[in-house]
Amino acid sequence: MGCAYTPGLTVAADVVVRKVRRLPLPGQVLVGVGQVVQADDIVAQASLPGEVRPLNVAHQLGITPEEVPAAMLKRVGDPVAAGEPLARTRGLWGWFRSEVCSPIDGTVESVSRVTGQVIVRGQPTVVRKAAYARGRIVAVQEGLSATVEVRGTFVQGVFGIGGEVNGVLETVVERPDQVLDADRLTPAHRGKILVGGSLVTAGALRAAIALGVRGVVVGGLHDADLRGLLGYDLGVAITGEEKVGLTLVLTEGFGPTVMARRTFDLLARHAGRLASMNGATQIRAGVIRPELLVPLDETASAVEGEPARELPIGDLRVGVPVRIIREPYFGRIGRCAALPSEPAELATEARVRVLEVEIDDGRRVTVPRANVELIQQ
Repeated sequence: MGCAYTPGLTVAADVVVRKVRRLPLPGQVLVGVGQVVQADDIVAQASLPGEVRPLNVAHQLGITPEEVPAAMLKRVGDPVAAGEPLARTRGLWGWFRSEVCSPIDGTVESVSRVTGQVIVRGQPTVVRKAAYARGRIVAVQEGLSATVEVRGTFVQGVFGIGGEVNGVLETVVERPDQVLDADRLTPAHRGKILVGGSLVTAGALRAAIALGVRGVVVGGLHDADLRGLLGYDLGVAITGEEKVGLTLVLTEGFGPTVMARRTFDLLARHAGRLASMNGATQIRAGVIRPELLVPLDETASAVEGEPARELPIGDLRVGVPVRIIREPYFGRIGRCAALPSEPAELATEARVRVLEVEIDDGRRVTVPRANVELIQQ
């Protein structure tokens, strides 16, 4: 077989990436095609309806449901503040009056003479979508989304936590096999995205959060330290919503795993540039990779007159770089040397399709095709 499909891990020095900034419900797109945007620019926004608070006014005032409209101090559509009276009884000769106050800031949405219920809806929540990275708007779906095109360096990891952040990239170790510990961090790292080596320690993560570091990109992390950081065991669901104080991207996996030299050199080359990163990860159907994106030029757009070069697809061929993701060669980088067409028998006596990989120390090993991922360039 000359080629096959396999999942890919992109590490690209110069590629055009399109990011669709989609609203969760119809709203307003604030940019137009051709407009240059910065990472923090808001490109779209929408209002999420506020929470609903039902109040049994008839019961609280001790009146019949039919009497509720006459007892109301506010009409449907009127704004109301938390603690402000909504309804009040007349009492006896002006005495012994009862009243019901709004529990939240909001608007009176409905008054029922059948149930005696009054519905108060809280203030809407405005959802804003930022551009994420410096680039150019290349498509707009009215009321729903804007697509930002960025020409830059793009690195995907194997696992991450935390949402979208941006900051100046800084390398805090000299080699990809070095450990990122707390002693390497200073107050000057506040607001930055830091690049480590083979491992980040739990102490370094705590120090980074305390210093206000926005993101950390590193080869590996002990799973016990991840559990300690989150306060719970992470399941297989999508990550990215964790509120731990920073975004973390692992380029290789769990444990002390040396960051691939090409990835480390690529990130080190861009030290001092503004980068964007996202730790969102999904490892099952609909794979989502954590990522780091560094725009390459001032406008971060494709070259005028040339079509945008899309991210490569998972086309496994002889000569392409791969990373082995299972033992006994976990984490090793190499190139596909051969793609035998016939299944081979493994030590486990299972017969599977395999490939031969020439790994970085010059050896040629045979592994199942399911045990590798492309390093797409």
